[in-house]
Amino acid sequence: MADVMSLLSANYKAAGAQVPSKSKYVAVDPKLYEGNWTGTYANKRAFKITVSNVNGFRAKVHYVSGSTSKSQDVLIKDNSFRFGDTKFLLKSAGKAQIKNVVTDPATGSTYLDTAFATQS
Repeated sequence: MADVMSLLSANYKAAGAQVPSKSKYVAVDPKLYEGNWTGTYANKRAFKITVSNVNGFRAKVHYVSGSTSKSQDVLIKDNSFRFGDTKFLLKSAGKAQIKNVVTDPATGSTYLDTAFATQS
């Protein structure tokens, strides 16, 4: 129980340190986001993110990495969007930073996997 409480406490403190964006949702250029994004995490695990149907600031996303496959509708704001435990941040045309929270099934501990993706 103490581990759960310390985890909640640490995440609560970390979340409190983040200032939410005050910018509004605005239409984005679909060409910057649509297509297949591929990359590899530090542990050599490959991933593919397919972004489609970008309309205004809305899009559909499909993520595949190993046995994980998830689809979700997302909202794009400040050049980024979140889906599941993953954040996509457009760094420049054709390049994005991917951050994925991974939970170790053996220990229950979590870590942040960061990688870069290129658009094709």
